[in-house]
Amino acid sequence: MGLGADGEKGESWEVGKSKSSNSTRKKKKEEEATGCWVRLRFVGSCFSSRSKVDSSVSGISTHCAESKSPNDTSVDHPIAPLVPSTTTSNASNSSTSKLEEELKVSSRLRKFAFNDLKWATRNFRPESLLGEGGFGCVFKGWIEENGTAPVKPGTGLTVAVKTLNHDGLQGHKEWLAEVSFLGDLIHPNLVKLIGYCIEDDQRLLVYEFMPRGSLENHLFRRSLPLPWSIRMRIALGAARGLAFLHEEAQRPVIYRDFKTSNILLDADYNAKLSDFGLAKDGPEGDKTHVSTRVMGTYGYAAPEYVMTGHLTSRSDVYSFGVVLLEMLSGRRSMDKNRPNGEHNLVEWARPHLGERRKFYKLIDPRLEGHFSIKGAQKAAQLAARCLNRDPKARPLMSEVVEDLKPLPGLKDMASSSYYFQTMQSDRVGSSPNARNGLRNQAGSFSRNGQQHPRSLSIPNGSQASPYHRQFQLNSPKPNGKP
Repeated sequence: MGLGADGEKGESWEVGKSKSSNSTRKKKKEEEATGCWVRLRFVGSCFSSRSKVDSSVSGISTHCAESKSPNDTSVDHPIAPLVPSTTTSNASNSSTSKLEEELKVSSRLRKFAFNDLKWATRNFRPESLLGEGGFGCVFKGWIEENGTAPVKPGTGLTVAVKTLNHDGLQGHKEWLAEVSFLGDLIHPNLVKLIGYCIEDDQRLLVYEFMPRGSLENHLFRRSLPLPWSIRMRIALGAARGLAFLHEEAQRPVIYRDFKTSNILLDADYNAKLSDFGLAKDGPEGDKTHVSTRVMGTYGYAAPEYVMTGHLTSRSDVYSFGVVLLEMLSGRRSMDKNRPNGEHNLVEWARPHLGERRKFYKLIDPRLEGHFSIKGAQKAAQLAARCLNRDPKARPLMSEVVEDLKPLPGLKDMASSSYYFQTMQSDRVGSSPNARNGLRNQAGSFSRNGQQHPRSLSIPNGSQASPYHRQFQLNSPKPNGKP
């Protein structure tokens, strides 16, 4: 969910923006006064970050132009809206009253008027668009520090306003789940839900604004690699959020959609879990699991959950292991642009996780040795435990937190390790591409020793490895936002 500053805008939105004119705005003035929902429906359909899949149809999915990741594919079952869009006004008012009764348990939440949120986001204009959440678009807005009235941009409290995509099948139920869980759950590593809007068929949620955006964008869409110590700090914060849900909350909660795009970062890179639309209450009493329809994201969902529909807190632990691998390697959980045998990150990484001398192959090459050897070894071992095929053998999230606590502060950098340097040299020397690169460099110098302008430029004076070259080719271009 894009509650931060780095949400991307899809190509179709830019086309719509370029075609707008004064006459068009005039014609749409009346429509915009009711909330710009025609436009929002269009944006929502084009910014779908999760292509829904009914698992009973053998994994066949419907695809939209995706704004977040071409590899972020969900295994969600379609859910029929609880309130049909064709209900009469009386039925709508009755439904609103009924829902408000349900929401009274969350007395700390602010109730917003739709018009206030329209003005807070500057009429949902494209410049305010941050990205797309699980069931609609997310816009940046400004409200009073302790109230609900809109204020001038750059003043008051900055918020992220998530709208319900009326064309979405799952939206209403997820909206209720978000209000239910985040209305009651308060923790430093969970995104704060400030309030909600429920007017007729309008459904909006107001969250704290996360200026650094999502972990996904920092890992896969930024030109500069995320430093090792910050990666481990983010992993620790996210683990604390899950541990709270599983073991400290008044009623245990299974998050069910733990992934890099749902980990948001504040100005100091503190991690907070967002998007609770798929969360479920954990099993109670002598029950060992919750039986439910398979929903989540390919590449992150635990295999036993996908196979049986039996959901436990250990399903979240598996997902955490996948994200930890992504942070170690700089690779996506699923990436069809990779060579054969490397599409699925977990399957590719398994042979290296248990080998003390092979774990280096897992580490993001963009770090260029600027990572803790001991920390990387412990993180790889922890990922292996979280990804154990036997759910019962996976650790509790409180144990994961304890294992991660010392890692951000470790200073034994691999760049100063003789073994690491030797291994890097051997890997480069054994690569045909690297040898060709050396020959090309040698041939690019003239007799007077000056380098030819067309010669290969190697950063930091080191030979570019095939891993580095592959990342350059496969990484999406940064979106240019801070």
